[in-house]
Amino acid sequence: MKSILNNPYRIAGILSNSSEKDILKQKSKIKRFSEVGKEITSEYDFTFLNSIQRTNSVIDKAFSDIEQNQNKVVHSLFWFTNLNTVDNTAIQHLISGNKKKAIEIWDKLTDEKDVTSKNFSAFNNIGTLYLLENSKEEIKQGITAKIKLIVSENFKDFVHTVADETFSIDKNKQIEILIDELLTQFKSKYSTAETMELFSNCDGITQKYISKKFTEEPIHKIETQIEQCSKKRSKDKSNAYKFGTDLYSKTKSELTLLKSIVGNTNLQYKMLADNIAKELQQCSIDYFNESQELEKSNDYLEEAMKLAKLAESVAVNEATKSKAKENISTLEGMKDRELNQAIDILKSVKTAYETNKAKITKEVLEMPMGYNQSINWTKVNQMIEQSLDWNKVVELIKETIPYRSIEKIKNTDKLTKITEFKTLVDFILGKLNYSQKNQIKYICYWKTVSTTQTTTSRPTTSTTSNSNNNEGIPTWLYWVGGIILLIILSKACN
Repeated sequence: MKSILNNPYRIAGILSNSSEKDILKQKSKIKRFSEVGKEITSEYDFTFLNSIQRTNSVIDKAFSDIEQNQNKVVHSLFWFTNLNTVDNTAIQHLISGNKKKAIEIWDKLTDEKDVTSKNFSAFNNIGTLYLLENSKEEIKQGITAKIKLIVSENFKDFVHTVADETFSIDKNKQIEILIDELLTQFKSKYSTAETMELFSNCDGITQKYISKKFTEEPIHKIETQIEQCSKKRSKDKSNAYKFGTDLYSKTKSELTLLKSIVGNTNLQYKMLADNIAKELQQCSIDYFNESQELEKSNDYLEEAMKLAKLAESVAVNEATKSKAKENISTLEGMKDRELNQAIDILKSVKTAYETNKAKITKEVLEMPMGYNQSINWTKVNQMIEQSLDWNKVVELIKETIPYRSIEKIKNTDKLTKITEFKTLVDFILGKLNYSQKNQIKYICYWKTVSTTQTTTSRPTTSTTSNSNNNEGIPTWLYWVGGIILLIILSKACN
């Protein structure tokens, strides 16, 4: 750990509880050694640590870093103090290279013990040794020992041994400084989850600050992504699907991390999750509406549905979830819109035909018949067939059931409705001549309609202003030609 290996007290070759007089004495000694080119060493250049390159600039910086009381406290927490005979014995073992023995000595004073006036230095010293280890469990013990010292009533005693006795310190601030330094050391070494685990045995103040440190970045990123998505969507609604999916992918890991840190009941987490869901939902709505307006040929309904489902999966509050479900339900209802509309149109034609047929038949049967008179049913049936203007029916179908609608109808999974559609198509085609059939043969996609003409180009399609209204018989159907009632009676000669 760099905070220990490059500690100014280590570079200066002294312990952190050295008096001001000893610090000045050591500084003069090192300066003399440097002037004559003599190698600068210290008994505290422990063999279990790497070697030190003590250049003039490095030495000057080291002594400069321990001039102020606050800095003395900060750097002392990453070095060793010798305040009693136990510390002295343990440090002698460190000097001789027996780190394990030093740990055993300080462990007896700290393991499952409270911090007291007699052992507070042991907490600091053993904490420093543990922070030098590679094992996460030992590093965790080192952090726990340091935090336990700082939050104790005896931390002031520690401060006064490394700084002026008049110097006072804010414990919470000191915890934050220590955590910031540790997080800097751990940043490229451990994941967020691993780092948080290292602090898991610490007090509530530490946990709160750690949560704050780890939530600041994801919160900022989430808020930024939501804002950027909203701006891009407002300017270009036709690409709202891309913006929405990008928002989801770019905030998913941050939201998961935030949830793991603060929990799903945390107000800030819930607010951010719902804000993501709301933006995804708006992307879904804007994309669908814009795609309809532009008459996009791709399956924009499915893409809008995907965004709506993503919104539902992210939402936390019931109100937001309910809104997302409502949007999904609306899109589900429109999923088979083309099929429903096609059935309504074809059914309306069939209904009009059957109404004409019933009316003509009724009127024929109710007409008074003279002696030796009979109904020419061949003529009556011919007039029934001609009671609708089938050319106008064909035009109606071409306008309201365009080729792109058939492409979507093909992919539906509503088998009952498909059966109904096919039955209606068969009925309509059964009433048309070859030329009329050829114009709308594309609606009979499951089989080839026999005509006397060769295959023609795809029929021209257009949309109507009422394309979203599929309830009941569309009002625009009534432009279909009125009922032509022709009753042919022939008189039979005796």
